[in-house]
Amino acid sequence: MKPNSKIYFASDQHFGAPTPELSFPREQKFVAWLDEVKQDAAAIFLLGDLFDFWFEYKTVVPKGFVRVLGKLAEIKDSGIPIYFFVGNHDLWMSDYFHKELNIPVYHDNQEFTFNEKTFLIGHGDGKGPGDMGYKRMKKVFTNPFSKWLFRWLHPDVGVKLAQYLSVKNKLISGVEDVKYLGEDNEWLVQYCKRKLETKEYNYFVFGHRHLPLEIELTENSKYVNLGDWIGYFTYGVFDGEKMELKEFKN
Repeated sequence: MKPNSKIYFASDQHFGAPTPELSFPREQKFVAWLDEVKQDAAAIFLLGDLFDFWFEYKTVVPKGFVRVLGKLAEIKDSGIPIYFFVGNHDLWMSDYFHKELNIPVYHDNQEFTFNEKTFLIGHGDGKGPGDMGYKRMKKVFTNPFSKWLFRWLHPDVGVKLAQYLSVKNKLISGVEDVKYLGEDNEWLVQYCKRKLETKEYNYFVFGHRHLPLEIELTENSKYVNLGDWIGYFTYGVFDGEKMELKEFKN
């Protein structure tokens, strides 16, 4: 990291939900945030569910989100690295971001080291104990045969069906996952503690929970959940020494 530069993290924007019209002001706010952080960003991490639904047909991607995609392209072309982790709503992302925006796409946790601080970064869905209903559903969704079947649906039908399920199905939408359960019952906290049994990490950074959380696991290790861009508009920032959550107001 260069002096005075920062690394930024954001997650769970769910653009397109509950409708494109209602989502649009949040998209504008997120673009404004990108414009602000690009001034001193050493890197930007997007930790999944940028879109409430995303599926890449061979020659078609979902309509919309032009301002967000254009801003990401501008920032990446300026030389600032951007890293994208798929979430449970955009888990069918393939190579579109890589080919069109030159942004790498990750489908599982990745380790990074910045200024001698170790990070484990991912969306966070399906990790830790419990959540068995979603874990079973994810296996179905990520099965190559399931994706092959879905691709045979016309995009006008497939996208509308997926958007409906995204809102109505609690296993997908996570609407029950909106309150702090206590450290002993937070499954991502339990996941982080188990990881610490075999390797030391300074920071675990995840999304998915939609709650801004900063939990000290040990003297040298912290779990950070980034919140969302629906009700909290929170993001993470690492200044080279410490990681903290902030709220974006514009």
